[in-house]
Amino acid sequence: MTIEQTLHQRSGSKCELCSSDIQLSAYSVPPVTDESAEHSVLICETCRSQIDNRESLEPNHWRCLTDSMWSQEPAVQVMAYRLLGRLSTEPWAQDQLEIMYLDDETRAWAEADSNSASSGAESNTKDSNGAILNAGDTVTLIKDLDVKGAGFTAKRGTAVRGISLTDNPEQIEGRVNGVRIVLLTKFLKKSG
Repeated sequence: MTIEQTLHQRSGSKCELCSSDIQLSAYSVPPVTDESAEHSVLICETCRSQIDNRESLEPNHWRCLTDSMWSQEPAVQVMAYRLLGRLSTEPWAQDQLEIMYLDDETRAWAEADSNSASSGAESNTKDSNGAILNAGDTVTLIKDLDVKGAGFTAKRGTAVRGISLTDNPEQIEGRVNGVRIVLLTKFLKKSG
């Protein structure tokens, strides 16, 4: 059986990301170590075009990830994680990233993508101690911070889970007291 036939059987001939049944093809999830069904997903042309052309991501199309992220297939989990990471400026996507569970091996695969949206920023974004910060990490505040416009103070010791990286390596985004805010990395330390 070919890889594509195996994927059709595994997915019930539906896109493993959005469940479409039109124009399906195999997609090898990078980094590709071997061409196999375990390292591939079956996706539709709409998903493929948006994955290949980063600027064309339509956030509403990707709301389907709230279902596909729970797939039992590691390759599907990896794609869902990476796409949610690209969409992390969308509150719903950030919420999904915060609750998504990946085992250690699958998380390492998901974070190994050299084409991820924030890979350029990841190597430059560091906490107050110089530890590299990645999208999805948990950080702790090392100082009380007044949150302008929100009317509260983010207290020292507050954990900020599932952070998002920004274009500025000195800033990250995270949710504190249910409010999404920008935080300066010099006031954070990486947790765990």
